[in-house]
Order: sequence, then structure tokens, then C-alpha cells
Amino acid sequence: MTDNTINKKNNIKRLLAPKHLAFIGGRSMAKALQRCLEGGFTGSVWLVNPMHKSIEGIECYPSVDALPEAPDAAFIATNREQTLTTVAELAKRGAGGAVCYASGFAEAGAEGERLQEKLLEVAGEMALLGPNCYGLLDYLHGAALWPVAHGGKRVDKGVSILTQSGNFAYNLSMSDRSLPIAYMASVGNQAQIGVAELIEAMLDEPRITAIGVHLEGLNNVPAFARAAYKALQKQVPIIILKTGVSEIGAELALSHTSSLAGSDALYDALFKRLGVIRVSGPVSFMETLKAAACGRLPAGNSLAALACSGGDAGLIADYAERNGLELPRLLETQKIELAKILPAFASLANPLDFTTAVWGNAEALTQLFEQMLSGSADATLLVLDYPSEATGERPECDLILQIFCDALKRHNKLGLVASAFPELLPASARERLHANGVAALQGVEDALAAWARLAHYSQQRHILLERGEAALPLLPSFTLDNEGQVFDEWDSKQALKAYGLPVPEAIVSSPATVLEDAERLGYPLVLKVLSADLPHKTEAGGVALNLKTPAALQEAVEQMAKSLAEKHPEIPFQQLLLESMGEAPVAELIVGVTRSPGFGLALVIGAGGILVELLRDSQSLLLPTNRAAIEAALLQLKSAVLLQGFRGKPAADMPSLVSAIEAVAEYACQNAEQLIELDVNPLLVGSQRTLAVDALLRLGNTQA
Repeated sequence: MTDNTINKKNNIKRLLAPKHLAFIGGRSMAKALQRCLEGGFTGSVWLVNPMHKSIEGIECYPSVDALPEAPDAAFIATNREQTLTTVAELAKRGAGGAVCYASGFAEAGAEGERLQEKLLEVAGEMALLGPNCYGLLDYLHGAALWPVAHGGKRVDKGVSILTQSGNFAYNLSMSDRSLPIAYMASVGNQAQIGVAELIEAMLDEPRITAIGVHLEGLNNVPAFARAAYKALQKQVPIIILKTGVSEIGAELALSHTSSLAGSDALYDALFKRLGVIRVSGPVSFMETLKAAACGRLPAGNSLAALACSGGDAGLIADYAERNGLELPRLLETQKIELAKILPAFASLANPLDFTTAVWGNAEALTQLFEQMLSGSADATLLVLDYPSEATGERPECDLILQIFCDALKRHNKLGLVASAFPELLPASARERLHANGVAALQGVEDALAAWARLAHYSQQRHILLERGEAALPLLPSFTLDNEGQVFDEWDSKQALKAYGLPVPEAIVSSPATVLEDAERLGYPLVLKVLSADLPHKTEAGGVALNLKTPAALQEAVEQMAKSLAEKHPEIPFQQLLLESMGEAPVAELIVGVTRSPGFGLALVIGAGGILVELLRDSQSLLLPTNRAAIEAALLQLKSAVLLQGFRGKPAADMPSLVSAIEAVAEYACQNAEQLIELDVNPLLVGSQRTLAVDALLRLGNTQA
């Protein structure tokens, strides 16, 4: 690590834990400064404005040079030209970091890109957030480097939220969900500090319990992977709401594989590799973060659950099953003790409907929770809806929550509370629960989905760390300067064979020598047209299977010549490929490698042969990968049942299958600077061996 990199990392830490702040701009900055003081920031706060001696009663410093010392963090609210000047002055003074609010940089075209490059140049080692961003809310220290009002407050610990949308950040801070937020960062153009750098720095703060990311796209996938692996090691969940999904790779039309690996598939592959939790919308984003905010994760997916309504208990059962959560049966000893507490009409099951008969009875409630917590479930769920304040019944709900929290502490158990209706868990109850380390979730459907995500993360985390794929640094993304050269099937197979891919015995032949060559190879045979200009031979009549005699071979040659002349007269009928006919496989797979901007190379494994486009059953792995990850991906295919022995058929030889795919991945990694795409389809998977019966390679040249 260079001194420059170390200095930038240290400056990011200064930005995230500042002792002094500078606001540079006019009246809006005076208000921002005032909000900082009202929010509890205890360090020095300065306002810089050369035109006024004071604004809103706050003394102004005429310049950055006039400040008492170099600020740890600054907010710059000037136009883009003045922003360049101010950043240069702050960097020269030795400031830690700055938020650049101004727009008109890289998002605004060529001139803006030039200005952004200049901005980075003058910033030097100073940490730079933005430009074109709202900034940074720091509720651990009370520092609000933010241009407008915000709805958060100081916390002792909580989650970090990073977003590419300033308005999304603003709305999250204003939401009435009681999410304890430690940091909120609007990253803007990510000219210097991006999502990856912030994640890595925030993971060094032990009070961060989870990190949420609202993401449109990553500008540095390998850096994100490094940061996410660090989070996986530290057991800090990353929850991502990914927007802007679009298909890519349409220009790579030569192979079927390219159509399978769209951009969203690669983001999914990245997230799955690193244990990142992906959610579908703002509510699931918020509730999953709330579930993780207390900093304790469930060891498994089992729940003891209770509600004071049979209807709510039914909802719990349905949503638990939908989300893969287990509801273990109550022990007989639990049932006996619960029967002493609850009325005779109560159904003694998990989920438990404890009715309203024990409301207000502290002794009965205490015994109730003692029994429900005496089992081995990984967590205990209480579903409770508060009535309106006008009913006067809220104190009874408060009593239930307090006794529940006390019981959790006595047993050192993990608990969560959810309301059936989102609006029926008031802020006072949420705050009480969070103060006791209990997740307060709104809406039982969203709550159980959120909890299931955390349980899955907790279980998968150990698997991913043991598997080892997450620790492998991703390949860099190379830019190739041309469409590349397509290799014919023979040359493609020979290149892959050198890395261990098993291929059939074969001879390159011609129409004149095909019968003689066939005798040397032995029947039954496969006959193919051999041409780099005909990557998809079957559609052109360029493949004949299971030829058992010379007569059948001769007829196939004649028919092939006729078909090629009709469908592709531009391709000469000169070279043929003769191969030994393989045995009927257990399954056919497609294995390919595609190149995508930002992601480098991705390995795609899917149902092959004629099923490749019909089923669209595939898994993507970013490279490099390893045997354990390849085997896991195979078992996640819908067609995995074929590999495990289906309807009495033999199971696939998994070690040879994994080795064959590993050979393809190794070739790709060793030729990463040239490989545009690779396609093995079909890969015949047998009970005793695996065989690649067709292959295509396209290589290009890396741009200087």
C-alpha cells in the first residue's frame, strides 16, 4: 500500500469522525451549521464566506486560510468553478475531507468530465465525497455535512446507509420507522470516494451494525468485492437495493451463453459470492436494516412465535413457511406449563395464540414468556398491534413489551417484535424495543421476510467463508480494441484440452479423405463441418450423429455438402471434423465465459443442448472461482435433479464434471486479457466421465 493510499484512508477516517467542521457558502450554510450544533456536535464549527462578516448571527471567516486550523471535514456549497478553487485551498491547508455539493461535473458531459478530472487533481490526498451529492449525515458524532433539513438524531450505534440518490437519502432520514442510522451518505458522482471506500472505512467503526446500499451501479466491482469480503469476515451484513436493471451483452450474439449473462445476473452472482443481502424495494430495505440494527444475528432459521390472536398466529405460520423459517413444535413440558397459564380454549402450538385473557397480568405474562423462551428456537417473535392512544389500552401493550424484553435478557435470547399492520407499532414502542436490543418491525409479512434474510445470511456466511471463493480477488476488467477472432471447433477444443477439458477423440478430415480417416478412428462417428465462419453448425445441417458404417458416412457427407451450399454458399465445404460418438449422457450442460464491462469475466453454467434457450436455467460465477463454488452452482440449477440420478438413472460423475468446468475457468483466467467469449455446448455429463462435444472461442487484443 502506497503512502498516498494510506493518507487517503486516514483522511476518510477524519471525514467520518471529525473534530472540527467548515461550511463554505452563504445563508444555507449558516443554517446547516446551526443544525449541526442543534444536533449535538461538540467540536469546532466554522463558516467561510468572503462577502460577509457574519450570517444569521454566525461569524464568517474570509477564507480557508483564515481558519484557526485545517478542518477534518468541510461542506462546499458554491458553483463548480469556485468549488475547484476551494478544494485546492482545503487540500493545501491539510484538510481531511470535503463534500462537494455542486453539480455540473462528469454527469454533465465532456466539459464536466474535464472539470471533474481537475477536481481530483487539486484534491490530492484529501478525501472527496461527490461532486453532485447531498453529503454526509454522521449521527454518531452529530456532524451533518448536509445542505437541507434531515430527520435523524444522535445514536450510540446503528446502521450505515449509502445511496447514489440524494433524495432517497433525504426521504430515508425523514421516514417514520425508527431506524437507528449511524451514517447516511449520498455519494453522487463517486469521483474519488465511492461505495467501496466508504464500506471499507465504516467497517473499522465497531458501532456500525449493518450497511445498507441503494445502488444504481458499481464503478469499481473488484474494490466493492474486497470491501464486501471484509464485511463478511466481520459479520456485518450488507443489504442492497439495486435499481437500474438492464440486459447487456446483446452484441455478443455468437454464443448462447452471452444471452444468459445479463448485467443483473452478474450483480446477483457478485452478491451471492459475497453474502450480500439483496432486497426488492424501499420497505424491505428499511425493515431488513432494522432487523440487523441491534447487532445480533440469528444462528439459524427457527422461531418461537406468539400473538394474542388466532388470525395473527395464522399469518405467522403462512409467512414463516413462505420464507423458509422453521416453527419447531412445543415440548410437552412447555404445553403443560402453558396450560396452567392460559384459558382452556387457547391452542397450545407454535405459533401460540396466547389470547387477551392474560393482558395486564404481569405474573401470567412473565410465566408465559418464560415457557416460550425455554425451547431451542434461534429467536422469539412477538406480534403485537397497539390500539389508538384514545382507547387508554396502550399501557397494557407497554407492559407486554417490557416483560418480553426482560425475559429475553434473562435468557440471553434473541427476539423481535412485529405489528400485523405497519402503522400500529408506535414510535414510543419502537424506541423502547431498540433500546433493549430488540428489532421493532412494522408489518408481519415484511418482518418475517426480513428476518428470514438475516437467518439465511447467518447460515450462508459460514459456508461462504469455508468455501473460499469470496476471498479470491476478482479479475480486472480489460477493454478489447476489436471484435476479435473466432476459432473453429478443432482449435477451440485443442486450446481448452491443454487446460484439462476432456474432448472426444477426433481427426480433422476433408471430403476426399473422410472414409479413410473414419477407418483409423473407428465407428460409430460424428461428422461436422469445420469452419470458424459457422459457429452454429446444427441449424445449417452441418452435424451428423451416430454414423455406424462407411455408407452412412458417405451419405452424410453428400447431404451436408448440399445443405451447406443451400444455406451458406459463402462457406467452402473443405474441412470436416470426425469424432468418436459418445455414450448417452445423464445430462447436457452449457458452460461458457462472457466478458462484461466492469465485471471482467463471468463463468456461466446452465442446462445445455436444445434446452439452453428453452429453460434458461443458469448460474453465473465471477472469475476466478473454485471447485466448491462450481459444485454449489451446479446443485442450484433447476436441472440439478438430472445430475443426482433421476427416475432410476445413474447419478453424474460430479468430480469429473467439476474438473471439466474448472478447466474452462482456468483457461479463462489465464487468457483474461484476450478472451471475449467462450462457449462449450453441449458438455455431456455421464455417470463415469464428462465430455465437451462442441466448443467456441473468440479472442481479441487488449487496448493499450
